[in-house]
Amino acid sequence: MTRGQPGPDGLVVVDKAAGWTSHDVVAKARGMLGTRKVGHSGTLDPDATGVLLLGVGKVTRLLRYLGLPTKTYTGVIVLGTATSTLDASGEVTGTWDMGAAGLDDVRAAAAGLTGDILQVPPMVSAIQLGGRRLHELAREGIEVERAARPVTVHRFDVGEPVAPGCFPIAVQCSSGTYIRSLAADVGRAVGGGAHLRDLRRTSIGSFHEAEACPVEALRTDRMLTPAEAMRDLQSGTVDEAVAADIAHGKLLPAEVLGPAEGGPFAVLGPDGRLLAVYEPHRPGTYKPAVVLAAAM
Repeated sequence: MTRGQPGPDGLVVVDKAAGWTSHDVVAKARGMLGTRKVGHSGTLDPDATGVLLLGVGKVTRLLRYLGLPTKTYTGVIVLGTATSTLDASGEVTGTWDMGAAGLDDVRAAAAGLTGDILQVPPMVSAIQLGGRRLHELAREGIEVERAARPVTVHRFDVGEPVAPGCFPIAVQCSSGTYIRSLAADVGRAVGGGAHLRDLRRTSIGSFHEAEACPVEALRTDRMLTPAEAMRDLQSGTVDEAVAADIAHGKLLPAEVLGPAEGGPFAVLGPDGRLLAVYEPHRPGTYKPAVVLAAAM
C-alpha cells in the first residue's frame, strides 16, 4: 500500500493453526495485507484451531458485532486428569481412576450443562480484572475469585470414546462460553476431573470453517466486503436521500429501516454497500453506532 492511499476494508475468515495466538495472527495479517488496521473478534487459545474473524480497515470498527452470534466447537474431553489451564497445555493438578465412567455418564453430565447456565471463567483467560488479564495473574501464581457469568449452551453432544476415557464433543453455545470449563465441569460431575484437548472452533454465526483460509494464504482478494461482514445482522436498504442523512449521522425513524426489531441493524445504500450500523434509541427511533459512509 502506497503511503497516503486508503488501505483495504473487509473481513477475512482465518483458519487458525495450533501454536498461534490470536495476536500472532493479527501481526502476520498486518504484514501480508499491508495495513496496521487489523483486529480480531473472539480470541482462540494458542492450542486451539479453527475460525478466527479478522476485521481489516474500517471493519475493525465493526468487530463488536462479529462476536454476537452463537459459536460451534469440537474437541475431546479427557477424563481422569485435571490441568492448571483446563486443557492439554497446562500442568497436571490432579489424577483420578475414572475407568468406570462410561458414555451414558458423560452424556448425562453434558445434559446437565446444557441450556442457560452460570459458568466460572478459567484463570488462564483474557478476561480483565482490576486492569489486568487473568492469564497474567495466573502466570504469577495468583488465583483470584471470579464471578460466575451467564452463558447459554444450545447443544452439547458427546460421541463414542476415541480412546479409553477420551470422549469427542460438539458444542453450540453463546459468545463468552469456555469449552475448557465445560470439560472440567463434566469431569467433576462424573466423580473426578477432566481436561480438554483438540479444541477447534468450526463456526462463528454463519462464518464457517469451509470458507476459512490459513493465515499464510491471506490476500486482499479473499476479503469479504463490509456488507458481507455484517451478514448475520438484520439489514435493510435505503435510498440516496436517506443515505445522505446517514453520512451526517442523523437519527432514523424505525419505518425507514423496514421491519426492524431490536438491533443492531446493518444499513445498506442503493449500491449494496454498508453505510452504517444503527442501534435502538428512543421508541420508534434508531441512532448510528458506526458510520462508514463519508459525508459529501
